[in-house]
Amino acid sequence: MSKTKFIKRGFKKKCPSCGESPLFSKFLKIFPECKNCGKNLSAYKSDDGPAYITILIVGHLVIPIILLVEKKLSPPIVLQMTFWPILTIILCLWLLPKIKGAFIGFQIFVDDKSI
Repeated sequence: MSKTKFIKRGFKKKCPSCGESPLFSKFLKIFPECKNCGKNLSAYKSDDGPAYITILIVGHLVIPIILLVEKKLSPPIVLQMTFWPILTIILCLWLLPKIKGAFIGFQIFVDDKSI
């Protein structure tokens, strides 16, 4: 099976091995094992990698938009001080579990390939 299939399944927050059961029991807490295929998910750790990648992606999306809006529209500072942080937080919270799932999917692919 291809590496992208594992990563896509993880990004969709499903078990990277079977793609059927959910990967997370809570917001970022991974199930100890897959309820469908029995894959031991607790053996795979993602640590700080997903947070770094999430910040990198969101920063590269939001900062240019902020600069363009400031240059073209120059909205009031109060509006900017409320809108941009809220947008950044929402994007980070939406993207973080998806990136963590992709990290777990990549680790499972590497582990399965080495067997």
